[in-house]
Amino acid sequence: MSIQERLSKLRKQMKEKEIDIYVVPTADFHQTEYVGEYFKARKYITNFSGSAGTAVITADEARLWTDGRYFIQAAEQIAGTTVELMKMGEPGVPTIEEYLSDTLKEGGCIGFDGRAVAMGDGLAYEKIAAKKNGKVVYAYDLIDEIWEDRPALSEEPAWILKQEYAGETAAGKLARIREYMKDNDATVHVLTTLDDICWTLNMRGNDIEFFPLVLSYAVITMDRMHLYINEKKLSAEVKAQFAEDGVLLHPYNDIYGDVKNIAGGESVLIDPVRLNYALYRNIPDEVKKIEQRNPEVLFKAIKNPVEIENIRKAQIKDSAAHVKFMKWLKENVGKTRITEMSASEKLDEFRMEMGNFIRPSFEPISAYGEHCALMHYTSSPETDVELKEGNVFLTDTGAGFYEGSTDITRTYALGEIPDIMKEHFTLTLMGHMGLAGAKFLHGCTGMNLDLMARKPLWDRGLDFKCGTGHGMGYLLSIHESPAGFRWRYRAGETAVLEEGMVLTDEPGIYIDGSHGIRLENEILVRKGVKNEYGQFMYFEIITYIPMDLDAIKVEMLPEETRRQLNDYHKTVYEKVSPYLNDEEKDWLRRYTREV
Repeated sequence: MSIQERLSKLRKQMKEKEIDIYVVPTADFHQTEYVGEYFKARKYITNFSGSAGTAVITADEARLWTDGRYFIQAAEQIAGTTVELMKMGEPGVPTIEEYLSDTLKEGGCIGFDGRAVAMGDGLAYEKIAAKKNGKVVYAYDLIDEIWEDRPALSEEPAWILKQEYAGETAAGKLARIREYMKDNDATVHVLTTLDDICWTLNMRGNDIEFFPLVLSYAVITMDRMHLYINEKKLSAEVKAQFAEDGVLLHPYNDIYGDVKNIAGGESVLIDPVRLNYALYRNIPDEVKKIEQRNPEVLFKAIKNPVEIENIRKAQIKDSAAHVKFMKWLKENVGKTRITEMSASEKLDEFRMEMGNFIRPSFEPISAYGEHCALMHYTSSPETDVELKEGNVFLTDTGAGFYEGSTDITRTYALGEIPDIMKEHFTLTLMGHMGLAGAKFLHGCTGMNLDLMARKPLWDRGLDFKCGTGHGMGYLLSIHESPAGFRWRYRAGETAVLEEGMVLTDEPGIYIDGSHGIRLENEILVRKGVKNEYGQFMYFEIITYIPMDLDAIKVEMLPEETRRQLNDYHKTVYEKVSPYLNDEEKDWLRRYTREV
């Protein structure tokens, strides 16, 4: 069935239910960034497969909003579908809310599946409808009614992350959460976000490709945690652990009825960004609602000592795998057939050799030449191309080890590359090192520091249409709130940088139709000196992979950047060489030499 046919069927359903505008977000029922196959409704109705975007359908229009990471990809995927691309943040492009306000007729109806729409978005749609004397309808999953071969909900098994990796028991985490609830006068805490629930219980699973999360909801009281989950996922061992931690089990969908029975005297802690609209509307009006960020968000962002030690181990493992891969790539490109997909598979082979490798931590970006300009490109049998000398290869991939998750990007010169590519590589490196070398007072957020990565680019009229870095989860979501690097305000990503947070540093340059450059390390927030000016902070680089010397114009490097690079490469050799054979050590020595 073509996209046009699907849109036609959807519009028929809209007409029957008297819905004028239907909103289809990129979301499951838990506001997860990447979703399982069952939940890919927006992809089904638009053909756009990126991780961020919202479709809005009317009787005669279909529009797709997405951000700068996906402009090129989205344009390609929706071509010929009648879906119109709305480039978020670009001049003259209305927001979704502005479009709804302008488009909704007097007395009209906005429809959506309330389970897949965030509470805050649903309330915004309510206000828009009210101004037009209209209404919202949130009880219909209209995509489900036309999706004949929709995949089933996952029934993959859940498992418990051992203490040697988690560093804190579920009981200890629940005690911290309840203390927070008490301090904020809450008696009940409703949780729908999978990473928050899985972190709390040290639970992991396989319900979402790449992310080891488990479909579930939770209600935490002062003496119990009610977990809503398909019990088929749980072994006797997992159930026994839950019982020990005071966790009561309920069927997955029962939460929608149970929250209706919360007593009027209770005070419910909810996160308006992380709770879906349907659940919010099911909580009785007379129940006091305390709306603020889930405490689990900050708790899990600040890694405990055991997690940090394990993350260091995971990073060294992945760095060693990357060094082996880099050597293999440099020595074999142009001599044997290597494609985007086979290169990605080869990197994972090296990862598996390191031990405790579970699976990739996100969908790999393995891009050659002009594909590198697509920030979130995914190679497929239809797009897979051979790597050849004279251009660049970008690999943005991650590994899920029991010791933690990684997210690493390198761009490699394959043979001799054009001078402009070297210039762009060097500018990206300058920005990368600028942020990595930051010294700053405690109280700074990522917004305060983002300019340090962008300055070399902005000085030359260049930019990249995305953030510079994000928080890292520990075998959870690869993009983790509440801290990140970006120059524009973004709600939920403005937390103070605290010791123990792990973030990425990944500036880039993307030239449509030609090439792209991105360099990404993970950095750990550390305390520096404390004096009369306050507590100074700094970043410790915890990724140890050479920056490709074949791609650098050394004469462009400021002296400080050159010093940083040489110091970094010295550390790379010290950390990684013990995991290499003699031939690999010799090769690494050449690629970490001083410049």
